[in-house]
Amino acid sequence: MERVFRSLKTEWIPTVGYMTAQEAHRDISHYLMHRYNWIRPHQFNNGLAPAQAEKKLNVVSGIS
Repeated sequence: MERVFRSLKTEWIPTVGYMTAQEAHRDISHYLMHRYNWIRPHQFNNGLAPAQAEKKLNVVSGIS
């Protein structure tokens, strides 16, 4: 979990912060649910994003 927060802070959150809580919520949700899970490669998953690695595992194991 510490890595998620480190990545979020260093790669995504602007150094000047956000003007509103709604803006922060929208932006951080996008990072976590879209970029971090579907796009950003992870060394642990041999360069695959977590959602892609899970999808691949489900195909191999026969889980839909």
